[in-house]
Amino acid sequence: MAASLASGSQRMLRACDQVVIRGCLCNPTGRKAAPRQHNAPMGKHETATGLAFSVIIAVFNDWVPLDRCLRSLAEQENAPSFEVIIVDDGSREAAPEFIRHWINCYALTIVRQLHAGVSVARNRGVQISRAPVLVFVDADCRLEINCLLALSSTVNASPQHSYFQLHLTGDSSGRVGRAEELRLRTLQDHMLQTDGRIRYLNTAGFAVRRARVNAEEGLFNPVALRAEDSVLLADLMQSGELPFFVPDAVVQHAIPLSLMECLRKDIRSAYLEARACNLIASKGVRIRVSYRQRVHMLRTMWKISKQRSIGRSAWFVLAARRMLRLIILSLADVAGNPA
Repeated sequence: MAASLASGSQRMLRACDQVVIRGCLCNPTGRKAAPRQHNAPMGKHETATGLAFSVIIAVFNDWVPLDRCLRSLAEQENAPSFEVIIVDDGSREAAPEFIRHWINCYALTIVRQLHAGVSVARNRGVQISRAPVLVFVDADCRLEINCLLALSSTVNASPQHSYFQLHLTGDSSGRVGRAEELRLRTLQDHMLQTDGRIRYLNTAGFAVRRARVNAEEGLFNPVALRAEDSVLLADLMQSGELPFFVPDAVVQHAIPLSLMECLRKDIRSAYLEARACNLIASKGVRIRVSYRQRVHMLRTMWKISKQRSIGRSAWFVLAARRMLRLIILSLADVAGNPA
């Protein structure tokens, strides 16, 4: 059902559990923003819809971190036009007003569904998206101010590539964030290949051309409740493909948890991840690093942790989290993974 808003440039469509919002180009203060995205010249990957990107974000109760993510999207400079699709995967409460007010900055779609897992939520976002390039970010991520511009440039200049891994960083303001920065920096450096592709896929910042996605079947395996991006990487490797790394498209993964909260989440996540590991093993593809590689990476992390911006405590936090994850995965494997 269509409902007109005060401004003729906005309209809201309500249909069951879906809210579609078309917003004007404004900044959060309500003033018209300088032309930077919707009025930009149409790029090679933009279609007649005028959209270059569909930014898809699955959320489960994380409304406050999501607000910061949406703000970072509103602050993008010289980016091509984009829409934002939020898929609420059964949160306790519907999207609050401070989330809905981002209608003032870009086209916004909010979809609410019963809790079915992140894979199903992202696939739902794919089905209702309109742009030729789909961008996935997590609710607790923040895009640097030129992220979409850098991604657009790489997509236009790389027609031979269909999958793109954005450059992930951690929030170094806290101990957990510094450990995440250490992990991401080491992983991306270790997995990057000489041809610019990377043997790593993390949907905290990932993009794919719509032409390579079967919207009906879905991009992500719904059986994988966690590590769905690792399952997708295994599928790509089976077909001889890897994501192309975009170093200038930076996304900060800002974990809004204390150390103890983070460890408790790691336990739950690792147990669910065991199912994804079984899916990957059934494909005959190895994406996990070997014992020798793991030791090498730990040594590299130890060297990096000498930097004052990281610190030794970050290494110990990261080592503890990795060890806990491996223990839970091993226990789930011994138990036959009833998850």
